[in-house]
Amino acid sequence: MFFAHPARTVVMAFATVILGGAGLLSLPVSSEESGATDVVTSLFTATSAVCVTGLAVVDTGTYWSGFGEGVILALIQVGGFGIMTMASLLGLLVSGKLRLRMQLTAAAETKSLGIGEVRRVLLGVAGTTLAVELAVGAALALRFRFGYGETIAQATYSGFFHAVSAFNNAGFGLHADSLTRYAQDPWVTLPVAAAVILGGLGFPVLLELLRHRRRRLTTGRRNWSLHTKLTLITTAVLLVTGTVLTCLLEWGNQGTLGTFGWGQKLLNGFFHSAMSRTAGFNALDIGALEASTLLMTCALMFIGGGSAGTAGGIKVTTFAVLAAAILAEVRGEPNSAILGRRLEPHVLRQALTVALLGVGLVMAATLVLLTVVRAPFEAVLFEAVSAFATVGLSTGITAEVPVSGQLVLILLMFVGRLGPVTLVSALALRERTRRYQLPEERPVIG
Repeated sequence: MFFAHPARTVVMAFATVILGGAGLLSLPVSSEESGATDVVTSLFTATSAVCVTGLAVVDTGTYWSGFGEGVILALIQVGGFGIMTMASLLGLLVSGKLRLRMQLTAAAETKSLGIGEVRRVLLGVAGTTLAVELAVGAALALRFRFGYGETIAQATYSGFFHAVSAFNNAGFGLHADSLTRYAQDPWVTLPVAAAVILGGLGFPVLLELLRHRRRRLTTGRRNWSLHTKLTLITTAVLLVTGTVLTCLLEWGNQGTLGTFGWGQKLLNGFFHSAMSRTAGFNALDIGALEASTLLMTCALMFIGGGSAGTAGGIKVTTFAVLAAAILAEVRGEPNSAILGRRLEPHVLRQALTVALLGVGLVMAATLVLLTVVRAPFEAVLFEAVSAFATVGLSTGITAEVPVSGQLVLILLMFVGRLGPVTLVSALALRERTRRYQLPEERPVIG
């Protein structure tokens, strides 16, 4: 049966919530304008929210009513937390136990290693999400209240809206210019960046860090798993690399960093690097970036963040595994190894499959978009990568994309959120095991 596989259930659950959200956003009460919102706009917005992307064909802060913004915020939270994770948590709270099917489904969504860990993972995910969103929301609300003179209600709503959007790496904001008005305010950009980075690390990493922090306090030893080490190291390297390249490429650009002092340049270089890892907020005008910076940003967006978190892309562990395989091949070593651990061949195949499927999908989508969108190639490619990696950054062409192009972006966001391997496994009718080995022969490579 189609629903027998947990991954298929996750796919159908995401699709169901997207359609439900689109229906709510189509209601007249959801928009500030009179009449109902057209189906494609509602579907695009719902998909962008559930898939925590942030691309928008209409301005969130002016087009949607308070009810519509509430729907979008709920879709972001549900999409980031995970449809099946939330369903399993509700089942746990109501009945005090999880059925086997729900445990398997939650394991598929949270990437937990064993069914027995699901209960602990679910509670940890809920607690971590709540703690980070409350802390960042409170910090932003205080800044908006005392730094910008907003009312208590406005500051609280804006602070927690941006906190939820940031931790879930959604990139939805209440201002048409995203966060460019706060480009020189570290009390806004740094809390947002912190929430984005924490959400992008992935729940397994966050939970392991919390667990080993308590263990280190009692034993004095630190013993992180390979996944956690890879995620932290690769994330740090990409953040530093993105910051340095952004500053170097945009240092004299009067449309971006050129008018800032050196401190603001470093701040915004770091913020852009962090946001490129599937967050979608921008403090710089993306349309004014140099072509070289757009290409670098595309690379960061495509890599994305950590597995089983709110980030998109092919994930930093996939990138690290591929880098280890290349290094081993260059050295002539028979096995790939990283951080003192040997990598199994099936891990390399999985990483290669995810990366190549992502490249193929982005290239195919870019080709289609180029036939329907009147925009420079780099802007169209940037839009396609942003949609696939569920980032939400745009050079400003999203609203100009025709309906056919919007449908392509919707597909990219949906596949990018679920992951190519998850989607393929959900569509497969059954797993097949070959009971024989074919003769071996080596083709010429290169």
